[in-house]
Amino acid sequence: MTEALLNGMISAISQTIPLEHSINKTSPIGDSILIDFGVFIGFTGDVKGKLLFSGDNSLFAYIGKALYGMELEGEMLVSFSGELGNMLAGGFSTSIESDKINIDITAPTIMEGHTAITGFKDGVKIPVEFPHSRHLAVFLLLD
Repeated sequence: MTEALLNGMISAISQTIPLEHSINKTSPIGDSILIDFGVFIGFTGDVKGKLLFSGDNSLFAYIGKALYGMELEGEMLVSFSGELGNMLAGGFSTSIESDKINIDITAPTIMEGHTAITGFKDGVKIPVEFPHSRHLAVFLLLD
């Protein structure tokens, strides 16, 4: 995992989410990831891979309220979750351009229910902690 990609994702998180948070120690990923709710975005170009943003609905609602000033529920929350994934992936893409790495991102896919993600060559988990024990797991996966 290149330092530029990792730093690009950390930068995107800090620039996109206007809430107090801490980035905890990253860790390598085994052969699969299990999630219950998340946003999945692929990327191609100089580097090929996937981004996965996973957390529970209350975390995405918390971030949505911070960004838009109102409670989001149901379909609005699902739609917002996809848009948050787009914003983070776009910030990631922009950030790594300064390191001469160019990528294009795919449209977000919302993943609900017990889901296993496999089929990646290398990956790292970036744990992000918000107040009140809210956690976002960001997975940077390379093909």
